[in-house]
Amino acid sequence: MNVDSLLQPFQHFGVNLGLSRIVNLLATLGNPHHQVPIIHVAGTNGKGSVCAYLSAVLTEAGYKTGRYTSPHLIDWTERICINEQPIESNKLCELILQVQAAINPEEESPTQFEVITAAAWLYFAQQQVDIAVIEVGLGGRLDATNVCEHPLLTVITSISREHWQQLGPTVAHIAREKAGIIKPGCPVVVGSLPEAAENVVKSRIIELQCPIFIPKPSDQIHQNWAEYQKISSPETIKYPLPLPGQIQLHNSALALAALEILQKQNWQISEEAIINGMAKTKWPGRMQWTTWKSHKLLIDGAHNPASATVLRDYVDTLNIKNITWVMGMLATKDHGDIFQELLKPGDKLYLVPVPDSNSANLAELTKLATSICPDLNFCHIYQDVFSALESAVSATDNQVVLCGSLYLIGHFLA
Repeated sequence: MNVDSLLQPFQHFGVNLGLSRIVNLLATLGNPHHQVPIIHVAGTNGKGSVCAYLSAVLTEAGYKTGRYTSPHLIDWTERICINEQPIESNKLCELILQVQAAINPEEESPTQFEVITAAAWLYFAQQQVDIAVIEVGLGGRLDATNVCEHPLLTVITSISREHWQQLGPTVAHIAREKAGIIKPGCPVVVGSLPEAAENVVKSRIIELQCPIFIPKPSDQIHQNWAEYQKISSPETIKYPLPLPGQIQLHNSALALAALEILQKQNWQISEEAIINGMAKTKWPGRMQWTTWKSHKLLIDGAHNPASATVLRDYVDTLNIKNITWVMGMLATKDHGDIFQELLKPGDKLYLVPVPDSNSANLAELTKLATSICPDLNFCHIYQDVFSALESAVSATDNQVVLCGSLYLIGHFLA
């Protein structure tokens, strides 16, 4: 018995947004989510790193801190952590069996995500965490995490056009879904949003009479250090910034604004805890430097146009003339927009399938990439990521970047 085999029967229910199944399931389990004070984090990009910062600092401040994120890179246990430590596999199996036993066979079956989410709530309640940082799975309004009426605060990191198949065709539609996590009177920290999304989110905040906080991005003061302007006073705080990329000046500011709100709510979070916690933050698979067969490799799960822009901006700061991209993407992604953001004349492109997933057609990706960037130095299909990397590192002095899908990154790291 393992986690995969226990969750496998629920996989075919797919994505089926709605709260009735999870609410009924949690009620049968004794409503464990009512025992857990939470920070709820939604957004197209940046929500994972914001959760990582918050979890690291709250742990450093001495609180027993739960963290629930998705997807995982290698193992299901990564999704459910306490004090930065993943749940043990055998414990997760126990919890899933508890959840399964609570499912009413006469009612519609919960989805795989709802089962693992229920297991997370159960674990955090049983372990009596002081606080949990909960990342939305998809959207917000109808997401299985959206079951707490009184979060300590909510965070909306960013909004762009992704998962439009489930959330609606425009940024405004998507914003409406993400704003569904906002609760009456609860503070909301909001990142930089497109105007159409900002209008929707602010309208919802006004309607529900929530305090709103829109922090300025932090300033880079020197390499791997930043300075944050507090939202409630003229004071600033200087802190280490271990995650690379300019976007982390935005994401870390959102986390620090959230921590500032908690301080106002009498949570004891010292400046020392903030500095040490930020320094210890890790978020694997996102703009992560690693070594493969003695070659320095940049890996990133960039899988939508906004995250592709962030990745390209980062590699441009490296002052490298051309990039060798090793890429795999799911069929559902906006391939053309992603290529548009990443590819430049002289770059090389090695296209690979995403294993065990609904991978995009590689021949079609080749045509698309060469039409968008006809001056690519090289564009070729490989049957797997490792043969592509082997060829890429032996054929070029360019920086090699592996990206396009978190599932691909997870396969590489496994």
